[in-house]
This record gives sequence, structure tokens and C-alpha cells, in this order.
Amino acid sequence: MTGDPSVEGAEARLREAIFAQTPDAIIFADCEGVIRMWNRGAEVLFGFPAEDVIGGSLDVIIPERFRQAHWTGFRRAVASGHARHGDRVRTTRAVHRFGHTLYVDLSFALVKDQTGSVLGSVAVGRDGSDRYLAERALRERLAELERHAG
Repeated sequence: MTGDPSVEGAEARLREAIFAQTPDAIIFADCEGVIRMWNRGAEVLFGFPAEDVIGGSLDVIIPERFRQAHWTGFRRAVASGHARHGDRVRTTRAVHRFGHTLYVDLSFALVKDQTGSVLGSVAVGRDGSDRYLAERALRERLAELERHAG
């Protein structure tokens, strides 16, 4: 920050525009897993308008059978200050507003203040369903060919 209010205002507007206009989903959840920020990319990917999810739990996009594991990892990351897979993009399952499964390529990071205290977690993601399903079909086909060749 420069200390110049006009420059700081311009920087704040630029950050807001980047957040709003990035086509990838950007989601910020506080340390309790409550969604605090949800951009247009998240609306498109998951089908939920921001006003329907902000203030609610991340459970809205986490398949029920994965919630326990998610929350265990989330709490551990917040408590330790380190995300286990924070440096890699991972393909994970998510739930769309209309109930179907998505395969989402997500990266995660903990957001910390200037003292190093964890404020929450940010996830950036995009739909990886077509790629994931094509790779799965290819693996199944290869397994079938290996069975017949053996």
C-alpha cells in the first residue's frame, strides 16, 4: 500500500474486478468452513448464486460421503497453518446445485494475516469432469485389453 487513498482505492477496485471476473471458481471460507466469498466462476461451476451460499457451509458442494474426511483435513490445516496438498492441483468430487457429481480441479491455500494467523482457506477450481471421465474410460479400456491379452 502506498498510503495514497486514490491509489489504494484503485488497487481495491482492481482486486474486486479480478475476483469477480476470473472465470475459475474462487471460494474463500473462514476458519469454521463458512463461505465468505464466492465469485461468478463458482456460480457457473457449482450452479449456486453467491447469495444462496455466502454465510453457509462448504458442505453445499462436498458430497456427503466425503464430508468427514474433508472436515478432518480442513481442521488440521487451519490448526497447523499448513495445507497438506497446498502446492498441487487436485481433482476432487463436488456436488452441483442440481445434484450431479462434478470432478473439479482445485488448488487450495490457507489465507493468513500479517501476523501469520490463519483467516481461512481459499480454493480456486475449474471443471475437470470431461478430462477425468475420458481418462477413466481410457484406464478401463486398457484394463480390459490387458485382461484379454493375458
